[in-house]
Amino acid sequence: MDLSSLQAFVKVVQTGSFTRAADALQTHKARLSRVVSDLERELGVRLLERSTRSLSLTEAGREFFERAHAILGSVDEARQAMQRIRGEPQGTLRLTCGVEFGLVAVGGWIAEYLATYPQVQVEADYTNRVVDIVHEGFDLAVRVGPLADSSLAARRLGALDYGLYASAAYLRRQGRPDSPAALVQHAQVVYAGAAPQGQWMLTRGDDSHRVKLQPRLRVNTSLAAREALQRGLGIGLLPRRVAEPDGQRALLQRVLPDWAAPEVPVHAVFASARYLTPKVRAFIDLAAQQFGGPV
Repeated sequence: MDLSSLQAFVKVVQTGSFTRAADALQTHKARLSRVVSDLERELGVRLLERSTRSLSLTEAGREFFERAHAILGSVDEARQAMQRIRGEPQGTLRLTCGVEFGLVAVGGWIAEYLATYPQVQVEADYTNRVVDIVHEGFDLAVRVGPLADSSLAARRLGALDYGLYASAAYLRRQGRPDSPAALVQHAQVVYAGAAPQGQWMLTRGDDSHRVKLQPRLRVNTSLAAREALQRGLGIGLLPRRVAEPDGQRALLQRVLPDWAAPEVPVHAVFASARYLTPKVRAFIDLAAQQFGGPV
């Protein structure tokens, strides 16, 4: 027994005729008669009383018709629901991300997302703890850094690239370093996230250099480091998205522009790649596109 057999039987009952049912289903009368006979044989009961002029349901046939009709109705509702899901993004998107990256990037993505899709709402949880998105009911998380092994699905959105920065006032006062080795002679403003093991690892092509840090100021957020650099307190290593918001270089200048730290990946993390709803897929696509734009 399959859905097509149920559909054939229900249509025969609704039209009261094998001929009219065959026309409605664009098939042959003989085929429908064979389908109903096969159903009766499979179920072990007679469903229809046939005569040369009319059809009538047996008691068993009436019970089976009601159940078959309900099943087909549920299937149609499920199909319509899936069509809605595949269509325009709608509903509430619940996402989580780190506080700092949320302020630097994700907030802008959310604004663009809301402007693009009028039928969605967003609940954003900015937190520095690692959220269990499945058990806490989130649609996705935006995470900075290498991903731990997980059963969750992920899509790489882009990467944060880092550079050395200082204010024009500091550079006029202290001069520009001409090599990574010269950084030890300068006041260092260190953002902890960019200095694992208390050092900066800088690369230029195949060359690399480790800068052992003795910071004048050490802070735990890149936004605090940016503010300190703007005040002329030293040289620091920052993500370009933080040091050059919207591509603006007015407040900080790049130092040793040929040298940079390794990129840090950024991912969207979600429960399953197979069953992405339009609201989640649309946000991930937008975030990946925004990441590819200007810093």
